[in-house]
Amino acid sequence: MRLNRNAFLKALGAGVALASTAAYAQSGQPTPPRFRILIPANAGGGWDLTGRALGQALIASGQASEVSFENRGGAAGTIGLAQFANGYRGDAHALMVMGSVMLGGIITGAPPVRLAQVRPIARLTNEYNVFVLPPGSAFADMAEVLKQFRNDPRSIKWGGGSRGSTEHIAIHMLAKAMGVAPNRINYVPFRGGGEAAAAVMAGYVTVGGSGFSEFLPHITSGRMRAVAVTSSLRLPGTGAPTLTELGVNVVIGNWRGLCAPAGLSPSELLAAQDAIRQALLSQAWQSAVQRHQWLPDPLIGQAFEDFVDREFESLREVLLKAGLA
Repeated sequence: MRLNRNAFLKALGAGVALASTAAYAQSGQPTPPRFRILIPANAGGGWDLTGRALGQALIASGQASEVSFENRGGAAGTIGLAQFANGYRGDAHALMVMGSVMLGGIITGAPPVRLAQVRPIARLTNEYNVFVLPPGSAFADMAEVLKQFRNDPRSIKWGGGSRGSTEHIAIHMLAKAMGVAPNRINYVPFRGGGEAAAAVMAGYVTVGGSGFSEFLPHITSGRMRAVAVTSSLRLPGTGAPTLTELGVNVVIGNWRGLCAPAGLSPSELLAAQDAIRQALLSQAWQSAVQRHQWLPDPLIGQAFEDFVDREFESLREVLLKAGLA
């Protein structure tokens, strides 16, 4: 799918488009470059929403004349990671969405690619998970689910993102806190939030878990019931208790960011960082953050690379203890 700057501006109004075009002509600046964004997940999930919102922000902030998107889901984003590492190397105007889920996928799945083959460039947002029940569920709330999970773990079918996703890790953290053996967890992984949402609404799984923004439209429409969140405080718009309130000390977040391909010169890397920085200041991005109720958590450049290294080791320790690594 391709998003054209002219079409985007036209949607905002002809006056805005004319003013923008005149500004470029008067400044003598070259037309902004075309960007490509690889989204290593299927359409409809959190990574997809993030990537497309960032694409709009690049255009709205004048950093891109056009943005094309490619979805390549599966294996916690590592299939897309392999494609990006091998096919986008040296492209100064290519970006890929990434996040904590991808780190978990690398740790648990042992894919043939590593993060060292790309360049983490910016953290954009943080988000907590929400656990939901289908409208027709026999369970009234999460307290009943946890009671059943303690008594008969295999009877609860959990559905969520790929193996190693934050909701998958959260369930293993739940199991550990409740004295449930890891091998008794009945978890069904899906390639993205869209698939997980469909499985929940169809009653295929007992409990669904995903990023809050991914399930928010379905919660608002009444097609799911939010019953717990993985944050330390309740999230507006759900009314659901935290797991800590329910007597299980589990808190885990799901950050999302971007990486650039390997092979960029220092000046190209700095230019990409600046483009993202400008995009995050745009009204288009601020509106997307508000609409999806994301938690802005920007971190750009070396500070983000250092964060990713620390996060990888922290997740690896958790997954090793859970028997997933």
